[in-house]
Amino acid sequence: MNKHHVILLIALFQLVFISCTEEKNSLTAQEIIDKAIASSGGEIIANSTISFQFRDKHYTAKREGGNFRLTRSFDSIQDILTNDSFKRLINGKGIDLTDSIANNYRNSVNSVHYFSVLPFGLNDPAVKKKLLRTKKIKNSEYYKLEIRFAEEGGGEDFNDVFIYWIDKETFYVDYLAYQYFTDGGGYRFRELKEQCIINGIRFVDYTNFKPSKTIDNIHEIDDYYINGNLEKVSEIILRNIEVNPN
Repeated sequence: MNKHHVILLIALFQLVFISCTEEKNSLTAQEIIDKAIASSGGEIIANSTISFQFRDKHYTAKREGGNFRLTRSFDSIQDILTNDSFKRLINGKGIDLTDSIANNYRNSVNSVHYFSVLPFGLNDPAVKKKLLRTKKIKNSEYYKLEIRFAEEGGGEDFNDVFIYWIDKETFYVDYLAYQYFTDGGGYRFRELKEQCIINGIRFVDYTNFKPSKTIDNIHEIDDYYINGNLEKVSEIILRNIEVNPN
């Protein structure tokens, strides 16, 4: 074996070693989600009472040992969602609802509470996680993950597709996007507006965008954001937040 062959073999060995090391040290989608939930106060969320105002309604979430009681109150109405039931009270008295209307109310209550404490909830059994390629946005490196839901346990909108951008340093969710199929379907992209830590839990306000031109793939929406091809739809702002650990 001549000198050139030896050098080539050494180079190949080093390349294989580096590749194996990078693969060994890389994080899986599950590990990234676990770190993201922990960094945002997941253990506290799981055993606490959280209340906040969102637009014209008041919300309270009590979680303990896997059980939850999520409420929404406005005017004389209170909606109550638990692990196994949903009911609407008007002036403190329960009313009868058709299944379709009850499902609409249930989904509406659950959606606000779900988004209020993201990424908590991304380890639910119905969640399917996929790690995509790392993305650089505004000089920060992000893990980019696709989230889908199994039909069983994934709710009525289980076909919706979510993308999360999780900062590689802080493991905070700074951006998220989703593709929905109800009411004609569409895309939304949320950008961190403000954040705060209250009793160990991270809460985030977002600016909500939609594409300003046709988009065919939810995975491309970060490039639309970077290139200025999104238009503002609304702001997602939580007010009067209170956290009381159990």
